[in-house]
Amino acid sequence: MNLTVTEVQAWLAKFSTAIVENKDYLSDLDTPIGDGDHGNNMARGVIAYEESVAKTTPKDISATFQALSMAMLSKVGGASGPLYGSAFMKMTKATKSVETITSYEQLGDILAEGLEGIKTRGKVELQDKTMIDVWDPVVKAMQVGELDYDMVETAKESTKDMVARKGRASYLGERSVGHIDPGATSSALLFKMLLEVVH
Repeated sequence: MNLTVTEVQAWLAKFSTAIVENKDYLSDLDTPIGDGDHGNNMARGVIAYEESVAKTTPKDISATFQALSMAMLSKVGGASGPLYGSAFMKMTKATKSVETITSYEQLGDILAEGLEGIKTRGKVELQDKTMIDVWDPVVKAMQVGELDYDMVETAKESTKDMVARKGRASYLGERSVGHIDPGATSSALLFKMLLEVVH
């Protein structure tokens, strides 16, 4: 594996495209258990990221992650902006002196920092029916070089049977069962696009 700034920017460009293409679907997922705006919010964030990168052309991985972090923090409402922003801010710090990511383990460790950022900011645990129900298994699989598309999909689908314990969805209690978490779904897109670049 050799992920340089070029591959990282290709990954986040694919993620941006996937979010915009799926924004209606993400908002539809959010409608029964949230505010119904996850797709529109995320699309605003990735479009701001794309505009920022086009203007500033980040020179390294860390600056690229920082551009996404700042776009998410400044443009995305609800919980998603702060959570994605915190994840990528931690990844910004974790790649300060990294020019090339050379192994699955190294990439997994960088993503683990992002996961910590989400946990700290959101005060969330596994099986709270949030994005970390995708991030956590993905990080563990990446650290041992065993991440694949099906694993990401399975992690996302697993949120359907969970009772939401955080955020707006938690007000529904048992009625949140049967709905896939929108944040887990946007996170699944993030990691599926990563696999397209890594493989």
